[in-house]
Amino acid sequence: MQTNLIQLRTSSNVTQKQLADLIEVDVRTYINKEQGISQFKCNEMFAISDYFKKDVESIFLPSNFMNREVYV
Repeated sequence: MQTNLIQLRTSSNVTQKQLADLIEVDVRTYINKEQGISQFKCNEMFAISDYFKKDVESIFLPSNFMNREVYV
């Protein structure tokens, strides 16, 4: 789940529909991405970060990212 994005979106009074329109996907598709069912594409993450004028990593990386192991 994209908790940072959800918090930012709700605190900014931005709807899921608005962000779905921004990244040119259906609202249901956007909701699935926000809930972590499917992944955001790189261009979508950059569009959203530009919209909020925030760094991509501050929105999309989990707060404990550095404490997680990455499997390749």
